[in-house]
Amino acid sequence: MEVFDEVFIAVLILVGSAFGFSAALGLLRMPDFYTRMSTSGKAATLCCGLLLAGVATLFHDTQVTARAVAAILFLLLTVPVGVHMIARAAYRVGTPMWRGTSAQPRFKNPKRDLR
Repeated sequence: MEVFDEVFIAVLILVGSAFGFSAALGLLRMPDFYTRMSTSGKAATLCCGLLLAGVATLFHDTQVTARAVAAILFLLLTVPVGVHMIARAAYRVGTPMWRGTSAQPRFKNPKRDLR
């Protein structure tokens, strides 16, 4: 393995770890449920994607690379949908938004919205 490969793998893993740390920090620092869901979903997707890309680059094996690419695609497709569904369910049961939120609630009574 060449020095450039090792540096590239280290950068992928370090940047992925930084995104993981920012996801954890976002869970602690954000004021309400909705912003916590948003920050953790985005950062965790990037974290896992970059870590898997680093693993796929580290092992020069077709099976490992194929599994890593499949896992990255699965994460990119499912995590945003899951975060959206959980946030929508929280909105429907009436989880309050932070007072500083500029978004206006779409419905006056979210429990009655069954769309």
